[in-house]
Amino acid sequence: MMEEEELEFVEELEAVLQLTPEVQLAIEQVFPSQDPLDRADFNAVEYINTLFPTEQSLANIDEVVNKIRLKIRRLDDNIRTVVRGQTNVGQDGRQALEEAQKAIQQLFGKIKDIKDKADKSEQMVKEITRDIKQLDHAKRHLTTSITTLNHLHMLAGGVDSLEAMTRRRQYGEVANLLQGVMNVLEHFHKYMGIPQIRQLSERVKAAQTELGQQILADFEEAFPSQGTKRPGGPSNVLRDACLVANILDPRIKQEIIKKFIKQHLSEYLVLFQENQDVAWLDKIDRRYAWIKRQLVDYEEKYGRMFPREWYMTERIAVEFCHVTRTELAKIMRTRAKEIEVKLLLFAIQRTTNFEGFLAKRFSGCTLTDGTLKKLESPPASTNPFLEDEPTPEMEELAAEKGDLDQPKKPKAPDNPFHGIVSKCFEPHLYVYIESQDKNLGELIDRFVADFKAQGPPKPNTDEGGAVLPSCADLFVYYKKCMVQCSQLSTGEPMIALTTIFQKYLREYAWKILSGNLPKTTTSSGGLTISSLLKEKEGSEVAKFTLEELCLICSILSTAEYCLATTQQLEEKLKEKVDVSLIERINLTGEMDTFSTVISSSIQLLVQDLDAACDPALTAMSKMQWQNVEHVGDQSPYVTSVILHIKQNVPIIRDNLASTRKYFTQFCIKFANSFIPKFITHLFKCKPISMVGAEQLLLDTHSLKMVLLDLPSIGSQVVRKAPASYTKIVVKGMTRAEMILKVVMAPHEPLVVFVDNYIKLLTDCNTETFQKILDMKGLKRSEQSSMLELLRQRLPAPPSGAEGSSSLSLMAPTPEQESSRIRKLEKLIKKRL
Repeated sequence: MMEEEELEFVEELEAVLQLTPEVQLAIEQVFPSQDPLDRADFNAVEYINTLFPTEQSLANIDEVVNKIRLKIRRLDDNIRTVVRGQTNVGQDGRQALEEAQKAIQQLFGKIKDIKDKADKSEQMVKEITRDIKQLDHAKRHLTTSITTLNHLHMLAGGVDSLEAMTRRRQYGEVANLLQGVMNVLEHFHKYMGIPQIRQLSERVKAAQTELGQQILADFEEAFPSQGTKRPGGPSNVLRDACLVANILDPRIKQEIIKKFIKQHLSEYLVLFQENQDVAWLDKIDRRYAWIKRQLVDYEEKYGRMFPREWYMTERIAVEFCHVTRTELAKIMRTRAKEIEVKLLLFAIQRTTNFEGFLAKRFSGCTLTDGTLKKLESPPASTNPFLEDEPTPEMEELAAEKGDLDQPKKPKAPDNPFHGIVSKCFEPHLYVYIESQDKNLGELIDRFVADFKAQGPPKPNTDEGGAVLPSCADLFVYYKKCMVQCSQLSTGEPMIALTTIFQKYLREYAWKILSGNLPKTTTSSGGLTISSLLKEKEGSEVAKFTLEELCLICSILSTAEYCLATTQQLEEKLKEKVDVSLIERINLTGEMDTFSTVISSSIQLLVQDLDAACDPALTAMSKMQWQNVEHVGDQSPYVTSVILHIKQNVPIIRDNLASTRKYFTQFCIKFANSFIPKFITHLFKCKPISMVGAEQLLLDTHSLKMVLLDLPSIGSQVVRKAPASYTKIVVKGMTRAEMILKVVMAPHEPLVVFVDNYIKLLTDCNTETFQKILDMKGLKRSEQSSMLELLRQRLPAPPSGAEGSSSLSLMAPTPEQESSRIRKLEKLIKKRL
C-alpha cells in the first residue's frame, strides 16, 4: 500500500511540475546547469543505465545511493529555507504599504498649505495693485479725452478754413487741408450720434461737393466744349485743382479727364470727317501723324498740369484709338467696294506699326474694362514690331530643314495695344483671303510650268533623292501668309486661310507629285507593263529609265517632306488661332493624300523591278526540267533576275538615302510580290526529274541569298537587313525549298510521301499537293489515291499542324533520298 501511495504521489508531482517550453527555457537561461537531473526531458531509466552501465558497476551501488540521498537532503534543506523565508514576506509588504500611505498623507498636507499661502499672496497683490490700476484707467481716459478734444478743435478749425479757402479758390492749400480734415474726421465715426459732430461731418461733405462743382466749372471755363482752346496754357490754379480732385470723389476726376480729352480730340473729328479726302485708307498715315503731334503739344503745354499718376498722355492716345477704330469701321462699311488688297494691307501695316509705337511708349495701364476689353495678346512670334521679320534666307533655310520654326529669339513682351485699332479691319479680311487664293493658284500653275520646262531632276547618288524646290517655296509662302494673317486676326479669317491651304496642298499633291509620276502604259493599246509581258513573254521588257527612277524617288522624298511639314503647319496654325477654333484646324486629309503619293511611288518602283524579272521567271517555267542530266552552276534565269536587282536596287537605295524607312518598305513590298510569283512559276515547271529538282533547289537557294542581301546589294557599307524584311524572305523562300524537297522525295510508299509533305509544308492543302504531283509527272489515276490518303491524314483543324511541325529540313525518307539531299547540300556549300 505504501508503494502504491508513493507511486500516486510521484505521478501527481510530475503532473504539477509539467512546465511549458517557454518557462523551461527561461529557467535554463537564469540557472544554467549540466546536471542530467535538471533537464526537462529527464529519463530515470537512461540515468540509471548511465550510472551502472555494466554488472560489475553494481558493486558500488551503496555508494551511489548514499550520494543521491545526501543530495536529496540538501535539496530539502534549501527548499525548507526558502519556504520559511517566504512566510514573513506578506507581513513586510503590509508594513511597507502602511508606511507609503502615511507618506502620501503628509505630502498632501504640505501641498494644501502651499496652496493656501499662494491664495493669500495673490489677494495681497491685488490689494496692492488696485490703486495702480485705477490710476492707469484714469490716465488712459484722460489721454483719450485730450486727444479727442484736440481732434475736435482741429476739425472745427479745419472746416472753417476749408470753407474760406474754397471761396477764395486757394486749391493748393485746400489740397493739403482737405486730406488732413478727412483723416481727422475718420476718428469721429463712432461719435456721429453727437449732433455737433454730425453737423461738422455734413459741413465737410458740403465743402467737398462745392469743391467738385467749382473745379468742374473752372475747367469748363478754361477748356470750353465749343470754340477754340484758351491761349496761354494752363494756370497754377488748375494744377492745384487737379490735386484737390485726387482727394475728392473719383467721379470728379473722371469727369475732368473725359471733358479734357473730348475737347482735345474735337479738332481730329473735324479734320478727318467721313466726307474728307484724308479720311480714306490711303492717307491713314496722316491720322497717326496728327496724334503724334498732339501728344508732343500736350506734353509741352499741359504735361505739368495733370498729376503723373493720371497718365493723361496714354489716355488721350487710347481714346484716339477708340475713335479711330469707330470712324474707320464706319467709312469702310460705306466704301467697301473700293477696298483693294494692297490698300487694305497698307492700312493694316501702318496701323500695326502705330500700335507697336504705343506699346513702346506706354504701359497700357489705362486699358481697363471701362475703356477697352483687353484683347488676347497674340504669340510674340506673330508681332513684327516686337521682333524682326524673318529674312527670305532664313525662311529658305528653315524650309530646307523641314521645319517651320525660325531660329529662336528672346520672347518679346506682349503688346497690350494689339488690335485696339486694327480690329476694325477684320470684317474686310475676306479681300485678303481671296487674294491669297488667287496668288496660290498662280503659284501652283507656275510650279507646273517650271517642272515641264526644266524637266525631271538630275540623278543624285550622293545625298539621296532631291526634294523638289517648289515644295520649299510653297511652304515658305504658306508661313508668310500664316504669320501675316495671324497679325490681322486669330479668328475666322485664320480658318478661311486654313481652308485655302488645304485646297492647294491637295492640288500640289495631284498636279506636281502624282501628275508627274511616270506612267506604266505604252503608246499602243494602253496596256500595263505587266499585261504586256504576259502577252509577249520573252519580248524586250519596257523598264523605267534612270531618270524616271530618280524622278519617282524625288517625288517620294518630296511627298515625305510635305507630309512632315504639313503636320508642323497644322501645329503652327493651332498655335496662332483662337483656342475656341483649334478643333476646326485639321489637315489629316492632306497628310493622307501625301501618304497616298508615297505608296503609289513605292508601288511603281516595285512594279518596275517585278516586271523586269517576269521574263526570267517565264523562261524558268518553260525549261525542260525532265531533261536536266546534271546539277551545275545557277541557271541563266537566276543570273538575269540578279542582274535586274543589281541594276535597280542601288539606284533606288541611293536616291532614298534620306528616307530609309521607305526604302525598307520598297524591299518588303518587292519581296511580298516576287516570292509568291516565283512559287507560282515554280508550279509551272512540270514534269521535273530528280536532277532537275536538285537544280531548281540550288537556284532557289541562290535567289534566297540574293533577296536576303537585297537592302545592301551593291553598297560599300554593308548593313544588316531589317528583321521584318528578313522574316518575310526566309518564310517565303523556305516554302519554295520545301516544295522542291517534296518533289524530290520518292512517292512510294504513299504513306511516307504524304506524311513527308504534311511535315515539310505547314500550310499543306490538297490544291498545293496536286500541283506537286503534277510537277512529279504522275498520272491522274495515281494522283486520286494519293489525294484521298492526304485527306485522311490531314490533321483537323489544319491549324493544329502548325504547332506540331516545323520547317525542318530532315524528314523520314528512304536512304537513297537522304543521300541525294546530303550531296546537294554539299554542292551548295562548296559553291558558296
